[in-house]
Amino acid sequence: MSQDLTIDDKDFLTGIAKKIIELKLVTPSIFFLEMVKPLNFIGSQTMVFFGPIISAFVKTDGYYRAAQLFESSISVEFLISELERLDKNE
Repeated sequence: MSQDLTIDDKDFLTGIAKKIIELKLVTPSIFFLEMVKPLNFIGSQTMVFFGPIISAFVKTDGYYRAAQLFESSISVEFLISELERLDKNE
């Protein structure tokens, strides 16, 4: 994956951030993302590994896209900054 995020990638991550804010899980999410940031590639590969099992129970429309995006630490950084920006505006 390239180092730059496309507009579609940013929109997808912004959608995730909005859902997190809607669920009022901003602080735990930021804490968790900061904590696992060094392991983002391993986490994304774990998501791919468990994908077939997860898809048996829930809709996985954006699941594999999220797994692909979280391979890059830039995506994690963008999601954290988006959470902070959107939460500040609320």
